[in-house]
Amino acid sequence: MAGVSTKDIKQRIRSMESTRQITRAMEMVAASKLRRAQDRIQDSRPYFEILYHTIARIAGSRSNFTSPYLARREVKKVCCIVIAGDRGLAGGYNSNIFKLVTQELAGKDYCILPVGKKAVEYFKNRDVQLLTEQYAEAADVSISDCFTLSKQLAKEYLAGSFDEVFVAFTNFISVLSQSPAMLPLLPLSLTSGKDRPEEQELLYEPDPQTVFETIIPEYLGGVVYGALCESVASELAARRTAMDAATKNADEMIENLNLQFNRARQGAITQEITEIVAGAEA
Repeated sequence: MAGVSTKDIKQRIRSMESTRQITRAMEMVAASKLRRAQDRIQDSRPYFEILYHTIARIAGSRSNFTSPYLARREVKKVCCIVIAGDRGLAGGYNSNIFKLVTQELAGKDYCILPVGKKAVEYFKNRDVQLLTEQYAEAADVSISDCFTLSKQLAKEYLAGSFDEVFVAFTNFISVLSQSPAMLPLLPLSLTSGKDRPEEQELLYEPDPQTVFETIIPEYLGGVVYGALCESVASELAARRTAMDAATKNADEMIENLNLQFNRARQGAITQEITEIVAGAEA
C-alpha cells in the first residue's frame, strides 16, 4: 500500500463495506431458505420409502419374476441426470458434482439430462449430448416435473436409447458438510427381506407385473425429487458457509485498511508538521 493516498484507501474501505453488506445479505437469505429445504427432505422420504418397499415386495414375491426394468444388458450408452445450481457463489458445490460425474463417466458413451443453469452451461461448453434443456431452472423444477422427467427416462430406457441411468446430486449431510454422489436408477437393484405376515396377503390388481411396471416411473420420480431436495439444501448450506467466510474476510480486510488509513493519515500529518517546523527554522 506504499504510495497509496488516504483518499484511495478510504474508497477501498467503502467498496469493501458495500461488498460485505451483499455477502451478509446472501448469507441471511440462504440461512432462511435452508430450514424450509431441510423440511422438504424430511417430507419427501416417507413417499420414496413406501414406493421402494412396494416394488421390492412385488419383485421378491415370486422367484420367477421378470421385468425389463430389472434385466441387465450390455452397456453401450449411459444417461445421467446431473443436478446442479442456477447460480455460483456456493463454494465448491457445482464444481464438486461436475468433477464426480466426469470421473465416473470417463471413457463411456453417455448423454446428460441437466437440471440447473450451471449444469446446462458446463456440459454444453464441452459438447456433451444433452437429452433435454427443459429443466435449466433448478429452482422452478417441481415434483410434477420430476414425474414427467422419470416417465420420459423410463420410455427411453425401454426403447433401448440407453442401458443404464444414474442421477448425480449432492447429498445433504449437515449444514457444514455436503457430499456429491451418483445413484444408479436403472436397471433396478432391489434388496428385500422377508415380508411380514400381513404383507404376504396383499393382492395386486390387475396383476403384480402390471402394478410393478406402472409404479416404476412413479418410483423414479420420487427418487429424482428426493435428490433434488437434497441438492437444493446442499446448495443453500454451501452458499451460507461461503458467504459467511466471505463476510469474515471482508471484516478482516476492512480492519487492515482502516489501520493502513490511520497510518497514512498519521504519516501525512507528521510530514506537514516537519515541513512547518523546517519553514519556521528557515
